[in-house]
Amino acid sequence: MTTARLLADLAEVVGPAHVLTDPAVTSAYCTDWTGRWRGVAQAVVRPADTAQTAEVVRRCAAAGVAICPQGGNTGLVGGGVPPADGRPTIVLSMTRLTGVDDVDVAARAVGVGAGVTIGDVQRAAVAAGLDFGVDLASRDSATVGGAIATNAGGIHFVRYGGMRAQLLGIEAVLTSGEVLRRWRPLRKDNVGYDLPGLLAGSEGTLAVITGALLRLVPQTRRGAVAVVAVQDPARGLAVIDAVERAGLTLHAAELMTEAGLDLVHRHGQRRALPAGTPFAVLIEVAGADAGDLAAVLAEASVDDAAIDDSPAADLWALRERHTESIARDSTTPVVKLDLTLPAGALGAFVATVERLAAAAGVRPIMFGHLADGNVHVNLLDVDPAHAEDVTDAVLREVAAVGGSISAEHGVGRAKAPWLGLGRDAVDVAAMRAIKRALDPAGLLNPGVLGL
Repeated sequence: MTTARLLADLAEVVGPAHVLTDPAVTSAYCTDWTGRWRGVAQAVVRPADTAQTAEVVRRCAAAGVAICPQGGNTGLVGGGVPPADGRPTIVLSMTRLTGVDDVDVAARAVGVGAGVTIGDVQRAAVAAGLDFGVDLASRDSATVGGAIATNAGGIHFVRYGGMRAQLLGIEAVLTSGEVLRRWRPLRKDNVGYDLPGLLAGSEGTLAVITGALLRLVPQTRRGAVAVVAVQDPARGLAVIDAVERAGLTLHAAELMTEAGLDLVHRHGQRRALPAGTPFAVLIEVAGADAGDLAAVLAEASVDDAAIDDSPAADLWALRERHTESIARDSTTPVVKLDLTLPAGALGAFVATVERLAAAAGVRPIMFGHLADGNVHVNLLDVDPAHAEDVTDAVLREVAAVGGSISAEHGVGRAKAPWLGLGRDAVDVAAMRAIKRALDPAGLLNPGVLGL
């Protein structure tokens, strides 16, 4: 089948207005958020529902055309954009699947389409007197399907876990065009393999996620936020330990460095701590107020702190404005490395990255989810010709101290060459066997995850 004939067939399924071929339009779908990863697609196809998605997948599979499922395209590792190797590929944009069912308050659950944003899930939950356990800075553009595909974590992981932990059920299209649907709002359903859990983190390589049944949580009625000055990450972990031992419920714990704080201040955010603070930890607790948190921090003998009752938007802005400030400040596409380190290795790792960056002539800005050991390493002003070299140096350091090369953003295309640093040969072989079983022709997101 010619490409022209396939696109005409797909237009019959989704409507001509939803088969995009103009390069001026499709280029945005073929470039990831960082600007580092660009691919080529014959078209961007936008189905309206699961039935249309299944028919698109069926026809592409019959034609041997690869499929790149895409949500809000907010990914940072090239996993949501097509390959650049010239293989016939369509981008399957799921952004029209925006249905939100009525919230089941008794079951604390809601069914949503894959194109619904995290922010819209939060708003639906809050309107029903509940909340959603995952929160991201990109909440109003990141979609549920993409967040599941990467098993996104976010700022409340320490309390609720990542997207995999929110899944009560899933709907997905297999490469055969068949629809897999597990859709029961049960906390315990132990019948066979955990297929929803398998698809979470699969980065679009096993099936096309079209919907999810999500767990909701009670709203937090009281809370407090503090930005605490500390000398090193170990001291930050000690402060977190003191907060938890005092009986406060830890809702978030974010690490920031002096370089990152200086950057967001230069881009307009007011200071909360004195200049020269080596590290800062943003702590949010639930079920307590600013006075309760202040009393615990006083007992912990912190160096300095700014404290407010939740939502404390000004304090949270110090953390959430990191990403946009970094993007605006770098002269080249930022090299973004999302990593997990053992708690005891954090301080030494930060120092090592600063040394590696200085040797390479680039600027490092690091921040992350301290309680989870998740550090986001951002390298600014990197010569694109040397991006792989600096990436290799950092990832090998992570592996040397027993960390993970991907904490919550996925492997995508960016880290596929280093898959062996995170999984041994037996592990990779098992993943490839699963890939072959569910996608025998290798049509779904080829090249992503290195599988």
